[in-house]
Amino acid sequence: MALNDRSQKILNEIASNRQITSGTIEKKYNLTRRQLGYTIQKINEWLQSEDIAEIERTRQGRFIVDQSVFSKLSREEVPAQKSVQGFLTEEQRVHVILFMLLTSKEELSLLHFHSELGYSKNTVLSDLKQVQAFVSTFELIVRYSRRSGYLLEGKELQIRKLLIHLVESALQMHEGKSHIEKVTVVDASEVSDFQKRIERVEQKLGIQFTDEKLVAMPYIFMLILKRIERGYVLDPFSIEYEELSDTKEYQATEYIFHEMVEVPKQERLFVALHLLAANVHWSELMSEDEALPDLIPALSTMLQLFERSACIYLQERELLLKKLVQHTKPAYYRIKYQLTEIETVENPFSTEYRELHHLVKRSLGPLEKLFGKEIPESEMMYLTMLIGSWMTRQGESLDKKIKAIVVCPQGVSVSRLMLKELTEIFPEFIFLDSLSVRHFQSYELSYDLVFSQTPLETSKLLYITKAFLGKEEKYRLKQQVMQDVHGYKPTEINLDHVLDMIKGHADIVNEEALRTELYQYFFPESDNNKGGHDCEQGRSLNSFIYPEVITQIKSAQSWEAALSIAAKPLVEQGMIEERYIEALVANKERDPYIIIGPHLAIPHAAPEEGVIQSGISLLQLEEPVQFSEEEYVQLIFVIAAKDKHQHFRALRQLIKLAGSKNDRIKLQHAQSDKEIMEIIDLYSVDEE
Repeated sequence: MALNDRSQKILNEIASNRQITSGTIEKKYNLTRRQLGYTIQKINEWLQSEDIAEIERTRQGRFIVDQSVFSKLSREEVPAQKSVQGFLTEEQRVHVILFMLLTSKEELSLLHFHSELGYSKNTVLSDLKQVQAFVSTFELIVRYSRRSGYLLEGKELQIRKLLIHLVESALQMHEGKSHIEKVTVVDASEVSDFQKRIERVEQKLGIQFTDEKLVAMPYIFMLILKRIERGYVLDPFSIEYEELSDTKEYQATEYIFHEMVEVPKQERLFVALHLLAANVHWSELMSEDEALPDLIPALSTMLQLFERSACIYLQERELLLKKLVQHTKPAYYRIKYQLTEIETVENPFSTEYRELHHLVKRSLGPLEKLFGKEIPESEMMYLTMLIGSWMTRQGESLDKKIKAIVVCPQGVSVSRLMLKELTEIFPEFIFLDSLSVRHFQSYELSYDLVFSQTPLETSKLLYITKAFLGKEEKYRLKQQVMQDVHGYKPTEINLDHVLDMIKGHADIVNEEALRTELYQYFFPESDNNKGGHDCEQGRSLNSFIYPEVITQIKSAQSWEAALSIAAKPLVEQGMIEERYIEALVANKERDPYIIIGPHLAIPHAAPEEGVIQSGISLLQLEEPVQFSEEEYVQLIFVIAAKDKHQHFRALRQLIKLAGSKNDRIKLQHAQSDKEIMEIIDLYSVDEE
């Protein structure tokens, strides 16, 4: 058996402080008396399995510890000034075994591990099972044979990734350096020599690695060299040679391997990649990176998206961009080549940081496009902390801002439309998400307001609204929300007074341009702004739907079959690829809220899932097809949107049609495409 983490800590606590009491331990580790009693019982069971005397408890809450426990603790000679080492945790024992497997020149048996660790063979066998489970995540195995003993097997690239992870993890543990040096037989003078080589690399590159990386690199490079000397060399692997061979980091490998064993090209590329992926504490003034010329523009666009979502303006952008580049450039190589994961942040974010993290994640599209991969959660957390600290520095806080969510039971496209409408009405609010009713009930982020199409149970301010609001409805909603939130209703704004106030605190470069932008901000629904607004909303419903994209049949065998028939005209006209139909079928599970009215559905998928150009097709079924246990569909409008805006106007008109019982029933029973088009045309003209 093996002790869990809490038991190991308490055992070390008792053994290192003979005067400690039960009450002190309960308070320190936040335990009840029963929990501590259970833990002591588990400790004693383990001590018994190791042939060590059990710990006894007195009525006064003190502990009686046999000398054999202290003998076990001090099995290794340590300098007098150091504290008692304590029992190795299971994690530490796993690390020791793995370091032995990585560096030993002789065949390893159970006896070797038993001798090195000082634990019983049963404990070591239990640890070996944990080792096997641990290395499996690196696509490696530990194999045993009588002839060769225990061996670590798998691709050398994966073994290198394991080696890097082990070194960095071990150095975070108590006495980590001494454990590495003892088990791997590394001399302190070698560590010092490599430290100097890495400092020369820093000078060459004009950077300063973080303290953690600077401590870990000597051990990593020495252990890599030991493996090369023993004949464990990397096979050529999927590193893009052109991407790395021209970098300063590749040239800097000369300083690391100077006057050493001949190092193959792929090994130098691997080390260069490790240098590129290492976290940097400082670098010279930011400039366009030859290796990643698009990184700064992508980060700049990301910040703009974040500012828009968070309703803030980030000051000293150049300095912030420099810090983001310092983190993101190494992250690019870590993510692209899956070299190593940075440590996951263990402590959960505060409420405000969770909301901030959510907004940062929503803004990462430009970076993910550049990287060609999704950004891992751990990397996103670091970006959140960096941006969060920058906001704190300039006195910004999300707590000071009104946060809202939108609840819409009508699918992704309608949700986006509703979110866009409300963002235009309330540009000063942070809109965190657009949710289905189901997701709203389990939503965890903090918010102040809810805009919903349907009544909900909530303690927050709730406003029942629609996906598409008329001019008068927008005005009334704005009045009501402002009254509830700020205690006043908006009145007419005098732009001359606003400009005078701005002039008193800032120099205006172009007063006319500022006046125009302020007018558009304060009066988005005015006639002067209407032209651009309409253009943004896109085309009318009848520009998408015409006889060639209308299909009328009696019935379909299934929902999937109906989708295929409904989308066929779009395939034939070159608007979508066949795979878009597969995405539509899959979206039934991902987005069950595609029913926007009785018997009327608007199935749709993402643009990247096969949209060539925007289009809408219509299938009318004489006999409804079953969509779910409760719902049957007779009208299927397949929506293929190339961008987020082009189809919004048509979608508004379609939602309005779905809300009219009489016209919807007429559409269900229309006998010809001419009758269908008459109804479509009726809803393709917006009311003034």
